[in-house]
Amino acid sequence: EVQLVESGGGLVQPGGSLRLSCVVSGVTFSSRAMSWVRQAPGKGLEWVSNISSGGGSTSYVDSVKGRFTISRDNAKNTLYLQMSNLKPEDTAVYYCRSRPYRGQGTQVTVSS
Repeated sequence: EVQLVESGGGLVQPGGSLRLSCVVSGVTFSSRAMSWVRQAPGKGLEWVSNISSGGGSTSYVDSVKGRFTISRDNAKNTLYLQMSNLKPEDTAVYYCRSRPYRGQGTQVTVSS
């Protein structure tokens, strides 16, 4: 059974930081490109960031460039998203994804 389990979300003030984690099992993690996607209240799913299987290539949606960093630890089957200088518009449920699989998500709320 393939499982993607996110953690690390929460309530943070604008300008704050959070690190999301996603532990993956049931697939060969080290051979799979991974993504973070998010869904804000009342909106559709938005791609946030990609990372290649080896971690050497990353990409980001323009709205998070310079603030978010995606990384992975293939020895731990874990994907990360370091989020800094968070803004209210970053409020969303964040999911890790490796098509066709997606986790249950972790809520990130940015509010004062």
